[in-house]
Amino acid sequence: MKRIPPAVTYTILRLLTFFVPLAILLLLGFNEWFSAIVAALIGFAVSLIFLRRSRDQVSEAIHNKRTGADAATPHETPTDEEAEDDVVDHAAPEPRGDDEHRDDAGSRRDDSATA
Repeated sequence: MKRIPPAVTYTILRLLTFFVPLAILLLLGFNEWFSAIVAALIGFAVSLIFLRRSRDQVSEAIHNKRTGADAATPHETPTDEEAEDDVVDHAAPEPRGDDEHRDDAGSRRDDSATA
């Protein structure tokens, strides 16, 4: 039997934490807008308090998929310094033109517009 992905389980539980209070409030005769807002607040609070384990499983699954930790040969995630160095090393140098047509900030000046 195949295991249900944590994201599906968490999504179903979050939907239930919204729709169950919504149905109860609507059955009690409250206004639709009021019921929806209160159900959203209840769903947020319940999921924040009681669904921590499911939320952690989803974030771990996302992390493992992104970093390849669940693959046979995981790749190493670069540190911030290594990522910045890689960006700087592969950045194309800015083409330099005539310096007399540049202002102090290094942007090109249009001498024809000032005439």
